[in-house]
Amino acid sequence: MCNHYANSPEIQAELSTWREFIAWDLKAPLPPEAEADAVEEEIWPQRRAWVVRQAGEGAFADVMAWGVPLSLPGKRPGTSVTKYVTNIRNLDSPFWRSMLAKPEQRCLVPFARFAEPKIGAGREEHWFTLKERPIGAFAGLWRLDAAGAKVFAFLTCEPNPLVAPLHPKAMPVILHESDYACWLEGDAVEARALAVPFPSQLMGVG
Repeated sequence: MCNHYANSPEIQAELSTWREFIAWDLKAPLPPEAEADAVEEEIWPQRRAWVVRQAGEGAFADVMAWGVPLSLPGKRPGTSVTKYVTNIRNLDSPFWRSMLAKPEQRCLVPFARFAEPKIGAGREEHWFTLKERPIGAFAGLWRLDAAGAKVFAFLTCEPNPLVAPLHPKAMPVILHESDYACWLEGDAVEARALAVPFPSQLMGVG
């Protein structure tokens, strides 16, 4: 699963003007705490990253931690472990279905490239990009964790013909620019219909 993505330094420096990159008219400026945050170019699980979410009558940029904590039974009776979910596949789960049903809990997760591990090659990775634009957006869901911090994960789907030979399990749900508004504002049926593979011909890999 995708557990590493990045934004280019040039884009990272301009994230306060996302409307130029994601074709979405942000209604509000970045919150002061977001402008002051140094969000890293390389994003790994539990690191802080930029998202765009809907609130009131407009969308705005925010900063959240990547990975939604879930408490699961431990190996020993009466114990539990916390798993940080970064990739969402099972939208039939009541946990994710309830979040998907609320437009205010959906978000766009901008990226310049994302990685999948090379099979049998240790820490080496394949990097996937979009051919026609410097930045795209994953379909994300966010919530508050038990401590009141904002956390997010993004949807995955079947891999397209470009990704499948290199990573056959899944790929992130990448949204077309024309679908950003539907993801942030549409009903649950419309939103779920967007969880499909992005066209191979619009992507590159290195």
